[in-house]
Amino acid sequence: MNRHSRTLIVLTLSIVVASAATFIVYGAVQRIPVREVEVKSYHVAVAVKALPIGTMLSPSDVKLVPWPASSPVAGGYSAIEEVANRGLIASVAENEPLTASKLAPREAGAGLPPTITTGMRAISVKVNEVIGVAGFVVPGTRVDVVVTISDKEQSQSRVVVTNVQVLTAGTKFDQEQAKDGKPVPTSVVTLLVTPEDAERIALASNQGSIMLTLRNPLDTVPTLTNGTRMASLMGAPETPPVTRVVQGVRRADPPKAVPPPPPSIYSVETIRAAKRAEEVVK
Repeated sequence: MNRHSRTLIVLTLSIVVASAATFIVYGAVQRIPVREVEVKSYHVAVAVKALPIGTMLSPSDVKLVPWPASSPVAGGYSAIEEVANRGLIASVAENEPLTASKLAPREAGAGLPPTITTGMRAISVKVNEVIGVAGFVVPGTRVDVVVTISDKEQSQSRVVVTNVQVLTAGTKFDQEQAKDGKPVPTSVVTLLVTPEDAERIALASNQGSIMLTLRNPLDTVPTLTNGTRMASLMGAPETPPVTRVVQGVRRADPPKAVPPPPPSIYSVETIRAAKRAEEVVK
């Protein structure tokens, strides 16, 4: 038997022995009983499917799932009866826990009214493709309201309400529309504003024309401007009005007339012999 044959026989035996050992070990592991570690848990109410804002929850929209007791859901519910027949004030995803911050009170109903926070008001304004920023004013976005008052030479545009949230675009108020970035054609936009801002928007809509300017949602700095008048738009200098307080009311005085410049004065220096004199000529 030559050297090559002996090497082949040793290699074959090694493979057979290794395979047999692996099979024996695998069988022994398979016969070991499975040990289940019990994790303490409790049941939490979650959404059966993705639900938009304003949905009235029915028992079929909710299910109970086990949840680790070591990481409880803040404001969660453990019974379907606690969340049934209540409206959603925020959209939820499939299998997302239902919490108190996402549900309206039981007697508040569903739809848009429960989404209006305490102390705020919802006001609708008529828009078109231009006013509605080509359909990109969708639920969840934030806008400024600009009014233009036409009065010949005294025409003016100014931001009257700043950084307000859009509740609905037309009859849709699902904020999921804003996530894909697609425009939503609409003729009416509903804004969430304070009562004072609602009065300003109502007056602006009645006395002039309004425009909506879209904001970056991370930009929370209020827009503070003095407005633009026709005179400044056409390049003429504009003197800002002087504000004074009369009986506790701030009033703007008309701009004061600028006095004409004084007449030009020339001085003439004369030299006569060793004398030097200076004469003023007007």
